[in-house]
Amino acid sequence: MEQNNTYKRSGEKLFIVAIKWLFLTAALVLVAQWVDGIHVGDFNSALLAAGVLGLLNIFARPALLLLTLPLNILSVGLFTFIINAALLKLASFIVPSFSVDGFVPAIIGALLISIINWFLNLFLGSGSFVIIRGGHR
Repeated sequence: MEQNNTYKRSGEKLFIVAIKWLFLTAALVLVAQWVDGIHVGDFNSALLAAGVLGLLNIFARPALLLLTLPLNILSVGLFTFIINAALLKLASFIVPSFSVDGFVPAIIGALLISIINWFLNLFLGSGSFVIIRGGHR
């Protein structure tokens, strides 16, 4: 019975990852429409760019935050937006039909994506997903 619950929890986590990936994709499409200098070729490009950005946030962002900790402390955390902008620009180098044309669009895009993700995490949680179940245990 415990193994069945493990699969169910894994499925729920996978569902949340997929939802967050789709929301990040939608955020990239919206930001590309709102910010001059950020361009997404089509939905598939946005999906790929969101995946690459997600992987960069998982693997590169923690190391960059640690390496730039003194700057982040001195700037009261504002340097994090520079890191987010750099990761957005790096994603644009990796994904062919996704482009960020400069530093200012990258900063504005990173700020807007951060705000959209903040709202998303309010509703879905930052890493866990709470399910309200009825019935007996």
